[in-house]
Amino acid sequence: MDLGLAGRTAVVAASSRGLGRASALAIAREGARVTICSRTEAELQRTAEAIRSDSGAEVLAVAADLSTAEGIEQVVAQTVARFGGVDVLVHNSGGPPVGVFGEVTDEDWRAGFEIVTLSFVRFARAVLPQMRERGWGRIVGIQSSSVKEPVAGIDVSNGIRPGIAGLMKAMVGDLARDGITINLVLPGTFLTARIHPGLADPDPEVRRAAEEQLAPLAATIPVGRLGDPLELGELVAFLASERASYITGAVYQVDGGKISSNV
Repeated sequence: MDLGLAGRTAVVAASSRGLGRASALAIAREGARVTICSRTEAELQRTAEAIRSDSGAEVLAVAADLSTAEGIEQVVAQTVARFGGVDVLVHNSGGPPVGVFGEVTDEDWRAGFEIVTLSFVRFARAVLPQMRERGWGRIVGIQSSSVKEPVAGIDVSNGIRPGIAGLMKAMVGDLARDGITINLVLPGTFLTARIHPGLADPDPEVRRAAEEQLAPLAATIPVGRLGDPLELGELVAFLASERASYITGAVYQVDGGKISSNV
């Protein structure tokens, strides 16, 4: 299927590794120009080269602190300078502090709000003028299963992430008038370094050992395995495409059947 992304420009946040990288790769394979960004310059450049080699796409790598307004503005400004505008935003971020309610501090709550909510708000605010000018745009937020179902031990995420779904719903009507869609994807458990650092090791034996250690976790998932990051990345590419023009305000779980919520 031709997704109609050829010639479009996408910004993918927190994309040097994991689900952000997989999303950037999936979009690049559809012929879009892609800006990837994260804090670590060396890792970012390696990822950019890998995506270029795989897809043949133009890739701009911008090292920036995405927890700050200045860092986000830098990413968008460099994208506009290089590619002339922004058509697609894939928002991804690090996780908020981990801990049950009695253990987390005021600073943990502030940090979680900065990482999850303000980052999403700032990125959307920065790209929307570009999308409105074109009369076309796609915003896809990579959030968490905690939007639908609380996750044990991460009460900051449980308290903050569902608010992104509420914000998204509030934005739908205003954005739709300018041809812009906004949707969320909720990843379950994927084979990324966030789950086990060995999964990022270049040695296949180390990665294999890490997967073996994760077997008990995989057994708790109805499909019997952890997800391949590209399985989420390809859904993100579809939602970012011309083919998804009638989908907005939707929340998609990508979790191998783990979430037990009815909706």
